[in-house]
Amino acid sequence: MSWVTRMALLTVRVHKVHKVHKVHKAALCLAVLLTATGLHAALFEDEEARKAILELRQRVEAMRVEADQFKGNTLAENAGMGKSLLDMQRQVELLRAEISALRGAHEQLKKDLADVQRSQKDQSQMLQDRIGKLEPVKEKIDGVDAVVEPAEKRDFEAAMTAFRKGDFAAAQSLLAGFLGRYPASGYAVPALFWLGNAQYATRDYKEAVINFRALVAKKPDHLRAPESVLSIANCLLELKDTRGARKTLADLIKVYPQSEAAIAAKERLQTLK
Repeated sequence: MSWVTRMALLTVRVHKVHKVHKVHKAALCLAVLLTATGLHAALFEDEEARKAILELRQRVEAMRVEADQFKGNTLAENAGMGKSLLDMQRQVELLRAEISALRGAHEQLKKDLADVQRSQKDQSQMLQDRIGKLEPVKEKIDGVDAVVEPAEKRDFEAAMTAFRKGDFAAAQSLLAGFLGRYPASGYAVPALFWLGNAQYATRDYKEAVINFRALVAKKPDHLRAPESVLSIANCLLELKDTRGARKTLADLIKVYPQSEAAIAAKERLQTLK
């Protein structure tokens, strides 16, 4: 191969190498450019991401702050509400205590009032009893209406109690004393009648006749009058005054013909003939 040919081949090889080198250089530049562009894009995307992360962090921090503030406010409000509830509870307890005290006072007042009313009622009854013992009372005595003093009634009943017990001596004393104290009493006629009977029981016939006659003279129309006339006749018979007894029995039949004593007088007259 000639030298010229060798030079030509060498030139072609150099040219090819240069061309390949240019291609490689261009490719390298393109790769660098592409790499730079990718890096720039990546760097740009990282920056945006960092900004987003920062903003997100800021928002989270703000939300945390708000949450802390809300929590603090809530705790403060809860504390305030708790204090208010405690105050209200204390007030309720105070009101309950006051209501309980008022109820107790009310019950005590009711009891005191009931005691006062009962005491007043008792005192009123006692006063009425005392007044009743002092004021005259209306009584029906042997069918006759009469107004008597409480003392009259008490003394007469005491005498009759002795008579019913058969204590005729005590009855005589009490009845005689009664007539001395209350000669105009509504019990005066009954007192004369029972005094005569007490004297008859003790065989004090003369005194009995006096009191029976006093009764008939005082109240001839009294329901005890016919029986008193019969008692006079009996006393006269005990005194052996048969004539006086007959006349007394005859007068009894004549004056009180419809009385039971008149029937007894008729039977007695028949035995005296």
